[in-house]
Amino acid sequence: MSLSAATGGHCSLGPRLESRQEHTFVFLGGLHRSGTTLLARLLAAHLEVSGFSGTGVPADEGQHLQTVYPPARAFGGPGRFAFRRESHLTEDSPLVSPEARERLFAEWSPHWDLSRRVLVEKSPPNLVRFRFLQALFPGARFVAVLRHPVAVAYATRKWSKTSVRSLLRHWVTAHETFAADRAHLERLLVVRYEDLVDQPDPTLARVFDFLGLETVPVPHELDRASNERYLDEWRELSGLRRALAARGLEQRVRLFGYTLADSSS
Repeated sequence: MSLSAATGGHCSLGPRLESRQEHTFVFLGGLHRSGTTLLARLLAAHLEVSGFSGTGVPADEGQHLQTVYPPARAFGGPGRFAFRRESHLTEDSPLVSPEARERLFAEWSPHWDLSRRVLVEKSPPNLVRFRFLQALFPGARFVAVLRHPVAVAYATRKWSKTSVRSLLRHWVTAHETFAADRAHLERLLVVRYEDLVDQPDPTLARVFDFLGLETVPVPHELDRASNERYLDEWRELSGLRRALAARGLEQRVRLFGYTLADSSS
């Protein structure tokens, strides 16, 4: 089947994926406001790395620069998408095909510098689509960015228009889906946002090592206080309101190294 027949329209493939086997594909995922954009920019500062910039789409996310699979907004957008079972894509998805792989590379490649060895694509819903992307790009590397659920919830409210309780539930839902997928991923690194901003050089060095790159220093100071601003809002709630928002979630959050009971973690 031709690509145009498989996708319902004409597509100029441009550079073919088969001719680019020297590249290492890297997919970053993590809920909106988890730090994926920060990490993507830090990686793209490396001379051997190319990421997306100046694309004109929100946060230069690859999900908005392709026509193979639906973006997060198709499932409610930030703070909502992981509630929809259809947003979780794996190697069993009917969207997995050689034609889809070629189309993705054709649609993303104009936004990469193909002279760079490592090509980075970042989109929040990758967190629940790593298995799908692995099926399309065998040998790819995956980096998941985790951030305190309270910080993610408060930072996402302006987009989701939902309650803190709903956003905490969404955090847990997305990360439990990711946790179940981990056993299927061959090359995965998990990075905590808190480690990235508190200890940027050793944390970034760990990412560079995972990608087979020479380590370079973090090019600028990072905002180490951003979590505290959101956690302060959480602390300002009455004990009853915090308890209601966190009801039934504490033990599930603790499995990922965080807590809703003690905002210091």
